[in-house]
Amino acid sequence: MPDSKQMPKKPRASTSEQAREYRQRGHDLALDFAKLLGVDDYKNDLQAKKDVVDLAGESYSVKGGMKKWQIFLYSENRFKTDPIFQIMLGQIFIDCINSFPATYAEYEINKEKYKKQLEPNMIKLANELKNRSMLKAFINKSMFNSGEVKYLSVYHRSEFHIFLGAEVERIMSKIFEVSNSRSRTPVQFSNQKVIFKYNGVTLGEIEMRNDSSIHYREIRFNMLKSKVMAMLFGNIANKQEFHDKLIVYGDAIKLFMKSYKRTYPS
Repeated sequence: MPDSKQMPKKPRASTSEQAREYRQRGHDLALDFAKLLGVDDYKNDLQAKKDVVDLAGESYSVKGGMKKWQIFLYSENRFKTDPIFQIMLGQIFIDCINSFPATYAEYEINKEKYKKQLEPNMIKLANELKNRSMLKAFINKSMFNSGEVKYLSVYHRSEFHIFLGAEVERIMSKIFEVSNSRSRTPVQFSNQKVIFKYNGVTLGEIEMRNDSSIHYREIRFNMLKSKVMAMLFGNIANKQEFHDKLIVYGDAIKLFMKSYKRTYPS
């Protein structure tokens, strides 16, 4: 048997391969959820927030079991062309992006300069999102595309958990503590992110993605799945088990059950 030390190492997957695998896992999960709802002709729309539409026409955003949820990753053009972002925070996001030069090569020459240029724009963004009405509108747009999606479905601990989108955004906008990031070492810079916390624990963040020439001058909004789920479970007491793989919570119970019984009569 060959010496394990001499065995060739398995090549590490490229970034593009990892992205494809991540998307495929998401598609497979959405298909599993669709089948639980009796939808056999599921088709994924890569451009939409809605991952699954049930037989009653109700839409769901399906989140998986990964550590982080990428709520969005947008370049300047998205904020310029989206009519909702045009009237809500769009110009601030564009100003954040334009804190950095046109090319990654130029950014690499003097990263400190451009990170300092970002600071006032990230501070302005955080201040806007401290307004509870603005925060609610931002969550509604980011997670549910301003009402396009009705429910949030999360695969967690081998079950799908269904929440009403309106309740999720109401809770988040009420309890989130909004602030800017703070440097922890002398080589770091403060005010590079907008942080969302609950009881002192970080649940999500908005940041610039400038990590490569491929993903450069993009705004990313992430949430930490386990922390968000703990927050939702702690703030929504009522739940009803639909079957061993699907649990419905809070304001979603009455609406989901009414729709399901009407669409899927026994």
